[in-house]
Amino acid sequence: MRNVDTVTVGAGGGAYPAAFALARAGQKVVMIDTKGVMSGNCLAEGCVPSKAVREVAELHRRTGSSERFGLDGNQNVDYARIIAHKDKVQRTRYAQHDAELAELAGRLELVGGKARLVDPHTVEVETSSGTERLQGSHLIVASGADVFIPPIPGAELCVTSRDLFALGPAVDRLPARLAVIGGGYIGLEVACMLNALGTRVTVIEATGQLLPGMDKDFVSLVAAGIDPSIEIRLDSTVRSVTKAKGGLQVGYDHGGASEAVDADMVLMAVGRHPVIPEGAAEVGLAMEGRAIGVDATIRTNLSHVYAPGDVNGRSMLFHSAVRQSLVAAHNILAGDGGVDRMDFASVPTTIFTSPEASYVGITRARARSRAGGVIEGSYAFEGDSRAQILDETYGELRLFFDPESLRLLGGWVVGIDAAQLIGEIGLAVSAGLTAYDLARFADQHPMAAEGISRAARSVAG
Repeated sequence: MRNVDTVTVGAGGGAYPAAFALARAGQKVVMIDTKGVMSGNCLAEGCVPSKAVREVAELHRRTGSSERFGLDGNQNVDYARIIAHKDKVQRTRYAQHDAELAELAGRLELVGGKARLVDPHTVEVETSSGTERLQGSHLIVASGADVFIPPIPGAELCVTSRDLFALGPAVDRLPARLAVIGGGYIGLEVACMLNALGTRVTVIEATGQLLPGMDKDFVSLVAAGIDPSIEIRLDSTVRSVTKAKGGLQVGYDHGGASEAVDADMVLMAVGRHPVIPEGAAEVGLAMEGRAIGVDATIRTNLSHVYAPGDVNGRSMLFHSAVRQSLVAAHNILAGDGGVDRMDFASVPTTIFTSPEASYVGITRARARSRAGGVIEGSYAFEGDSRAQILDETYGELRLFFDPESLRLLGGWVVGIDAAQLIGEIGLAVSAGLTAYDLARFADQHPMAAEGISRAARSVAG
């Protein structure tokens, strides 16, 4: 048994920011992770590697039609080199993390292995060299999430985002035909990026809309801008995936009829689920559905145990996990005093499709059930100078304000620079800024960000 100040289960975005903050404050901290490396799924198979491929795909999409700008748009796709670029980015970032960890040697340690909660203060870790027990005054359970595989016959024939984006991925060739099971953000992002590289894509979604659970008006705007060569099949329940001549076949039911689509590769992208460490129930951690319950301080029902990130299911995004991790660290250092709280409402979300799409806070769907509703201000990119310069004029920026105070409650951006713009909007939501505040700010020209003040001025004058 080793006694330390804090033990983290996981070393991803929900764990390592807190671990570093606590170690720098003088604590002895041990992180336990099955991968044996920092940054969790984001760097291993998610945010970073997928966007490395996506940005190359977007570059190819834009330059492929660049003859309209007077350039020769001829390009060949070498998928192996794209993957090599992705791998290089991952290795670079892993090296950065190793260097950061080395700076805190003696106070912060990373142990590779599988963790099990033994009692409310003790974690047992099974490593390649044996079993060890660690006892901590505090525990941070940040075991993240994993790909959900539904019990569909033939699911083992499918690939997942892990196969596409892990370091030295299992998939190193570009399929001619791709079927995507699931029209959520992962499935739709992959559909758009591989379509841009030349793959013929079919997306099969069980519900009546893409991006299920998101604002319907927002989704309609996104869907209308997606390349029409991507086939979208809604209200379609997959029955099976089978081997077929020359590839695979996905059988599904639609409108009472049995249909099928042929593909060279099938991506299973129906969602992710929190990974609950072994022993969580036995030590008394309370659950909310399939996730560990937390309050705004990121504390569980056990006063010395915190559960930031995907494991609590509140906001399954890496940047949200980082902020939650720091909230946990601040509260631990304050003697569990609740000095810091997580503002889930101001966490921005981006779907890295083409067009890019982002939202934050209250949007139209939630406003309908809100007393007093909202006042909307909008800005269409067809009139934006940057959008015109790049000939990317589809989409809009829309802001939602409280009708009495004109405080910004939320917003969405569909189109050019959405992922960048939503950060500025999210900061304004978090800071409680009003339409008057945004209208008075002189954002840069010719940049799409000036649309924020333009949308605010449509409300505040």
